[in-house]
Amino acid sequence: MENVKVAVLVGSLREGSLNRKLAKALERVAPENLAFSFVEIGDLPFYNSDLEDEAPAAWKDFRSSITACDAVLFVTPEYNRSLPASLKNALDVGSRPMGSSVWNGKPGAVVTGSPGAIGGFGANHHLRQSLVFLNVPAMAQPEAYIGGLGNLFDDSGNVTNENTKTFLETFMKAFAAWIDKHR
Repeated sequence: MENVKVAVLVGSLREGSLNRKLAKALERVAPENLAFSFVEIGDLPFYNSDLEDEAPAAWKDFRSSITACDAVLFVTPEYNRSLPASLKNALDVGSRPMGSSVWNGKPGAVVTGSPGAIGGFGANHHLRQSLVFLNVPAMAQPEAYIGGLGNLFDDSGNVTNENTKTFLETFMKAFAAWIDKHR
């Protein structure tokens, strides 16, 4: 299998984000042919089509970063039974201008995590709705709703639960196969 560049978008902007720890844990257990590029979304100005003629540099950089990748991994918490505004804004910025979407055809996967038991179920499915429209073939199985994030990591960010670690490894192997199938 050839090397594959995967853009990672983390929906939480918080410095001590549990979902960023989860994304890093996914990177550590991924097959070796996946190379990860964490693409930051916190400084993207809100999408406003009036700005397209002279698009902000942050939009241009973001679009270039996603374009340079072969696939996308979304790791996000759930805010109010949906996805965070920063992640929705990133989807919007990347989907424009019309006909130039950076998302089009890129294989993707969605992982949601939460300190609670539900593991971000609502965010996971709201994000998938947008990905359908954006023509991002999102891996359907295995689904990844990771609950109990507050107790999942040691001080170094390693997953302490062996069953969860095994699941994350299985998920990333499936994602690598998904990318290979949909590139």
